[in-house]
Amino acid sequence: MECIVSLEGLAASQHGQLKYAASFIDETISDIQLDADSIRITHNSPKGGAAIEERVRKLIARFSQGDFGFKENILFEHRVDTPYEGDIIAELAAKKIIKILEPGLFIFREPFSSLMRFFDYSFVTKIASRFEGLTTEEYPAVIHADTLNKTNHFTSFPEHIHFLTHLREDLDIIEAFSQSIRDTGGWKQDAPLDLNANMPKPKFTMNPSTCYHCYEGLQNETLEGEGRVVTAISKCHRFESRNHTDFGRLLDFSMREIIFVGKPDFVKENRLRAIEYLKELAVEWNVDSMLEIANDPFFTNDFQVKASFQRNQEMKYELRLTIPHIKKSIACSSVNFHSNTFGTAFQISMGKRPAVTGCVGFGIERWTFAFLAQYGLDESSWPAAFREQYAAWQQLSV
Repeated sequence: MECIVSLEGLAASQHGQLKYAASFIDETISDIQLDADSIRITHNSPKGGAAIEERVRKLIARFSQGDFGFKENILFEHRVDTPYEGDIIAELAAKKIIKILEPGLFIFREPFSSLMRFFDYSFVTKIASRFEGLTTEEYPAVIHADTLNKTNHFTSFPEHIHFLTHLREDLDIIEAFSQSIRDTGGWKQDAPLDLNANMPKPKFTMNPSTCYHCYEGLQNETLEGEGRVVTAISKCHRFESRNHTDFGRLLDFSMREIIFVGKPDFVKENRLRAIEYLKELAVEWNVDSMLEIANDPFFTNDFQVKASFQRNQEMKYELRLTIPHIKKSIACSSVNFHSNTFGTAFQISMGKRPAVTGCVGFGIERWTFAFLAQYGLDESSWPAAFREQYAAWQQLSV
């Protein structure tokens, strides 16, 4: 079945956000297309097209409240005529450099896997190490639900959460579950499973953002001096439904972060330095890119309030790299300022006041995909500085 809904009254700048959010309105949706003045949804919902349209209109109303769309605010551009315009994902898959397990879930092989390590090494040595007093931490891939609750993730991005649970600690339940798998000839995705009877309420989720563990680790502490700078890389997980078919939108990904916790001036000044370092790197590597004011893709009905506040206060910048094949750009790094939100939530203090926080994030797979989307696999076509640095790193890593 197909449902077509007019986009009249919704600013063009919000059409992409609507398409993204529409993936979550019904699990039977198989395709979503944006036309000039409408959105077309293919689905097989037993509730019928009227129910789909009602939910789409609910999203339109949500995204059209408050500011009428968001104006582009580009702070920096480095425009380059890059040599490669092919479908890099298709080429990587055809050459078995990546294995696509399902949309958004990949196995990475050489040279992609080496490039990922090189990018992370570069972000640490060329940006993170320039901050005085930098320390390194290691984080788990899972996070306690109570910790995630303190970040407001459950109310801001509920659609992204991957819950973790296990079979109940009950011999009868464990044996019955195991026997049911034997009886059906192995795990069957469509086989019924009573979650309440077999599994307890999740205590943990997969971690959606590297910096959350940093704040958890500083909980109830009073910091000395001006503040602290921490870097860490971890696996992050966000469920994004059919949006995982979009270029670079992964289910499981690696995020390197530089995290600032301290007094307001300390965090703000370091954040501004990070922006300059990012711009320098984009020019040095000659990637087609731009830095712009952005907002998080808040899903809940207070989207406009949160998004407008972020933009008006310039709390989030994104460095976006162009993907020539699809004539679009993707966010590969973000620079964020959280004010005292996390300092208050985790009771991190600077003297008698809550600490202020900010962070710089680098999506390792996204940087690698985007670079190859601009320059391809032929190293002789890569920018000279990048090629030389990569060759030097390979010698170091032998």
